[in-house]
Amino acid sequence: MAVRRILQADEMAVHQKAKKVKDFGPSLKALVDDMVETMRAAPGIGLAAPQIGVPLRVIVVELPQVEGEEDPQRGKLFVICNPEVVKSWGEEEGDEGCLSLPGYVGEVKRASRVTVKGQDLKGKKIRVKAQGLLARALQHEIDHLHGMLFTTRLESIDKLRRLEKAEEEAELAI
Repeated sequence: MAVRRILQADEMAVHQKAKKVKDFGPSLKALVDDMVETMRAAPGIGLAAPQIGVPLRVIVVELPQVEGEEDPQRGKLFVICNPEVVKSWGEEEGDEGCLSLPGYVGEVKRASRVTVKGQDLKGKKIRVKAQGLLARALQHEIDHLHGMLFTTRLESIDKLRRLEKAEEEAELAI
């Protein structure tokens, strides 16, 4: 396992569409291990393979546990290959940050609940039903697979703001 360099918003590879995962062998497992280690070291709650320069449709998401809160979505690592939102409902606006655009957050409208289908590390079909922050994170990471950053979804540039240093240190990016 290794912490990899996270590509920044001004690098072209982050804006390319990712390719479908077809090989579910040891190299995919090694990639995912590196992605998880990189995401946790950043620290962040999600990472897409294109953010580390690998143009494959793979995402990892892990919401931190909150003391006193019993949410089964928190503390669980989600690894999804070839993810696709198949159902979404509701809408909410919330702040998002990104490991490829450190120091900035923006108010983005997203579906409040989603169902995502994809495959696990062995190629087995999976479905994830998510709401709240997990739904937001999954949508954010899937956007990366289409070459999109959260800034593309801002209604206005006025919705983007620079974090103060203290805020930046306390913020976990998606």
